[in-house]
Amino acid sequence: MRLTIIMKIKAIRSYTSKQGNKVFVYAVSGTKEQLAKFKEASGEFYRESEDGTPLWFTTRSVGDNGELVITTNGKIVPDMSKFDQAASLAKQYGGNLGEELAKHAASALLGKPNVETPQAQPQAKADDAGLDDI
Repeated sequence: MRLTIIMKIKAIRSYTSKQGNKVFVYAVSGTKEQLAKFKEASGEFYRESEDGTPLWFTTRSVGDNGELVITTNGKIVPDMSKFDQAASLAKQYGGNLGEELAKHAASALLGKPNVETPQAQPQAKADDAGLDDI
């Protein structure tokens, strides 16, 4: 299946549907040609904001920013390859390393600053602590 990255998305809001599902709304940006392909692939579900920005709705968050692709079957899907790579690395290494890889990857994917891992501090020498004066 050939995928073509067609445009960028940016999270703008979320809401709970009548069925009780959380829905995430993304603003879609791209070239005129890309947006025309997006509109065609969206069909009757195509929506725009009040200012004319195309919108994409999903029940699965893809973070604050991302990319959309249109499959050869005309389906609009988010490019989740970076999430898949992060999950694979965390699983591949497991344990403490896998956990740290997962934390840092999640921070990067969500556009948040990396969580610093506490470092062991060296023990102060007796003369550094002023104990040699006793």
